[in-house]
Amino acid sequence: MSVKIKICGTRRREDAEYINEFIPDYCGFILSEGYKRTVSKQDFPSLQKRISPEIKKVGVFVDEKIQNILWFGKYLDVIQLHGNENGEYVDLLRNNFGGEIWKAVKAKTVSDVESANNLNVDRVLVDSFAEGMAGGTGKVLDACLVKQASISKPFFAAGGINSQNATEIIAKLSPYGVDLSGSVETNGAKDREKIKEIITIIRRIDQNG
Repeated sequence: MSVKIKICGTRRREDAEYINEFIPDYCGFILSEGYKRTVSKQDFPSLQKRISPEIKKVGVFVDEKIQNILWFGKYLDVIQLHGNENGEYVDLLRNNFGGEIWKAVKAKTVSDVESANNLNVDRVLVDSFAEGMAGGTGKVLDACLVKQASISKPFFAAGGINSQNATEIIAKLSPYGVDLSGSVETNGAKDREKIKEIITIIRRIDQNG
């Protein structure tokens, strides 16, 4: 099975153009306020329209009010929870949203990963841990920690994955997918050549088995 690719932190018209050109499987938008890649409620409807319909849209939220998530939900294929959301929160969201729900976890311990896996979610996204940060740290994921965890659900590897280490991380972890953001940016903006390079590398891994 081919490794799925998610480009996260889409926020500009140019980002959408690059994504449509190279066609990752998923396009992520930060929709909670207060982050450097946040897309506002005002800008999101028009921005998401620019994404090719063959690419699934993922909304990323951090400890957000459910009613606010559901406002965005009509535009989304996937809701990704990146905060401290618990089982009750996930169940309530599932009762009101027809798409997939993913839980991201900042993996400090094996039990952190397993707790996320045990929630009523479709997929888990395992991100690197950095004190006081919700994600997007650029810090490389601890592959050894992930391998020790019992993960029954398809999972994404996230955290510092770039064109230099993607092949090694995929070989070690055999993830369902990889999540890319800062590694495909230059000076805080998505970079066409970096997106092209890493997607080419990952697709080549798929072809070579």
